[in-house]
Amino acid sequence: MSGILELPVWGLVVVALVLTQITIAAVTVYLHRHQAHRALDLHAVPSHFFRFWLWLTTGMVTKQWVAVHRKHHAKCETEEDPHSPQVMGIRKVLWQGAELYRKEARNTETQARYGHATPDDWLERNVYSRYPLGGVALMAVIDIALFGALGLTIWAVQMAWIPFWAAGVINGGAHYWGYRNFETSDAATNLVPWGLIIGGEELHNNHHAYPSSARFSNKWWEFDIGWLYCRVLSALGLARIKKVAPKAIIARDKNIIDVDTVTAVVRNRFHILTLYGRRVILPVLREELRRADESCRKLFRRARKPLVREDVQLDAETSETLTAALSQSKTLETVYQFKQQLKALWGRSAANQEKLLQNLQEWCHQAEQTGIQTLQDFARSLRGYSLQPA
Repeated sequence: MSGILELPVWGLVVVALVLTQITIAAVTVYLHRHQAHRALDLHAVPSHFFRFWLWLTTGMVTKQWVAVHRKHHAKCETEEDPHSPQVMGIRKVLWQGAELYRKEARNTETQARYGHATPDDWLERNVYSRYPLGGVALMAVIDIALFGALGLTIWAVQMAWIPFWAAGVINGGAHYWGYRNFETSDAATNLVPWGLIIGGEELHNNHHAYPSSARFSNKWWEFDIGWLYCRVLSALGLARIKKVAPKAIIARDKNIIDVDTVTAVVRNRFHILTLYGRRVILPVLREELRRADESCRKLFRRARKPLVREDVQLDAETSETLTAALSQSKTLETVYQFKQQLKALWGRSAANQEKLLQNLQEWCHQAEQTGIQTLQDFARSLRGYSLQPA
């Protein structure tokens, strides 16, 4: 059985990849960056197109997807997180991610609390939300008409793409494996440095550090193709980028902690925590390892991760290891406590700027009095923090 378009096998493969990439673009640009986080505004033309395309290729309802995702951010790595592999186990989220999404999407309380400001027009109420599987069936008809019997294979790939890559790999793997640029208070990771396969969603740790940023890439060598789509739409006048992650600079000649310093430190707090781990805790830990006997070395090595990582919670064994390591080294305990005090500063972000400024000045002053060289150097470097001019 042949269809309207007679293509060789390689041509069908190309078609399948192009169609699935359009779906990925719809998820990352429309659902995620535009609807869930309001990082950009979309013109009605791409907005309606993406909504229609998602109806055809996924059957997902905008309000449901947005609500589940916002709840994930609000309750990340807790029992209320709809799909945390840290809580449910990596196997369950990786292979049953789509089922976990559908279960939470049916939760009317989740929709009511987290699904606000999503489309509620005639099409949404009478077509997309009312007949979510209607588009999926229509897509099957279109694929078969265009490509014949092999159209069913293309349709199957389209239907499996988001459930596997987004619901499984991103929701599962990107909270379990990978590298971290920022010490966020969850387990989010970046899977690969080239956000190309899944529209930039692989750069998940970057996203959790700055959820309202339209750009997920952070390092110069990271590539976020979803950001490229946003820039193209912006250049065409079809999108307006509202927010991107702030870039901080260190002014070498700045020695006074002022309001600009406080703003830069608070807005880049996850970056600050990463630097603190690398420049303060790890050098101290290496020195303690050099001087310790074999039994203490084993303890310090096991404590390395909880000393620098900012995951939501430590299990009993890890917590015990951390406590034991700190009890063996006064210097290590001091730099760890100063990290906790630094985190407490932006935990009081509701305080006025004057109070935050006073707290940061006091923290730096006390850090410089400890006599610990790495901590002193880090405190002095904070004085130069400033937001990079736009």
